[in-house]
Amino acid sequence: MMGGVSSTSGRLDCDVLVIGAGIVGLSTAHALTRRAPGTRVTVLEKEPGPARHQTGRNSGVIHSGIYYPPGSLKARFALEGAAEMVKFCAEYGIPHQVTGKLIVATEHRELPRLHALIQRGRQHGIPVRELGPVQIAEHEPHVRGLAAIHVGTTGVCDFAAVTAQLARLARDAGTETRYGAAGQVTAIDRRPGRGVAVRTADGAVVRTRALVNCAGLHCDSIARLAGDAPQARILPFRGEYSELAPEREHLVRGLVYPVPDPAFPFLGVHLTRGVHGGVHVGPNAVPALAREGYAWPTVRPAELAGLLTHPGTWRMARRHWRYGAGEVRRSLSRPAFTAAVQRLLPEVTAADLRPAPAGVRAQAVLRDGTLVDDFLLAEGPHTVHVLNAPSPAATASLPIGREIARRVAGALGDG
Repeated sequence: MMGGVSSTSGRLDCDVLVIGAGIVGLSTAHALTRRAPGTRVTVLEKEPGPARHQTGRNSGVIHSGIYYPPGSLKARFALEGAAEMVKFCAEYGIPHQVTGKLIVATEHRELPRLHALIQRGRQHGIPVRELGPVQIAEHEPHVRGLAAIHVGTTGVCDFAAVTAQLARLARDAGTETRYGAAGQVTAIDRRPGRGVAVRTADGAVVRTRALVNCAGLHCDSIARLAGDAPQARILPFRGEYSELAPEREHLVRGLVYPVPDPAFPFLGVHLTRGVHGGVHVGPNAVPALAREGYAWPTVRPAELAGLLTHPGTWRMARRHWRYGAGEVRRSLSRPAFTAAVQRLLPEVTAADLRPAPAGVRAQAVLRDGTLVDDFLLAEGPHTVHVLNAPSPAATASLPIGREIARRVAGALGDG
């Protein structure tokens, strides 16, 4: 029972209820209506509109898939999703460009990792070219490095516009989306074999055959409300960006990345010329003190207490404290952040960098302190949970939506 309302009472309001109107949630709604036209889908979103968190606060990069191990969900979804996202943007007139990008080694110790990326790119069938310092300068005259690779299938787009288009397509297929208090989940009552009932902050109850949890930063909390015990806890990491002053935007032509450290699911401080102009620089990746903690002063004690009592938080901190200390130092010290940027772009100065809106990444952490690096989908009775949707989730949102729709159909016995 849920506040006196049982999931077994009354008629069903929809066939599938999706929690979360980010790009993954709305891609799932779109996929559900395409897979089985006539499926009644409702989307709940606590914000006043779609794409207000991770989807609308990223760098807008269409990732090629070069970083991801063969056989991983990230590799599969990114490789499918990159080409499909470009096609989707072209079909619906959404701003996008296939620019390619450089991954640049600035130190000798990075060269083996760069060469490993070349091999991985070729395994995936991604067009990659090796570059020396002269070729780097031909692509990016102001960038310096010992060696680089050019990845031809990387691009940029407007993911908020993609999400808005997915919302329109889902709506045209009959999907209902409820925002604000009408979309904020407060309780879930699930009965095996009998469906799910969800209460929202306005007091309404929505009854459904199946529930899909695409709640991003709150996905583990939603899973617990449903009566499941997720194997991972969300640890929010704030990505802090700067942008180049307009008069210095000429320093960067396209996309420039450092060689990532494979021990961490972050790509390091990089340079991104956006599809609408401007050059983003960053991000740092620092622990946020709230799930929607877009600045250091944003602290939610109950959420922070939940993080500090989770054993995975402390085990992760002990394992990676040195890396984390460097990120925090760059967050609090403008000279330290500028020095990180200068590894790729020596001409930049602190005066060239201006604050830009931050994002928060929903990073899943296991009880043993392991940072979950791949997509993590879990199923329960009448339920599919998306418990980790890391970069490249936006790039890969169309195939991810289809995969979730397939699992929902299987859970409902529809094939």
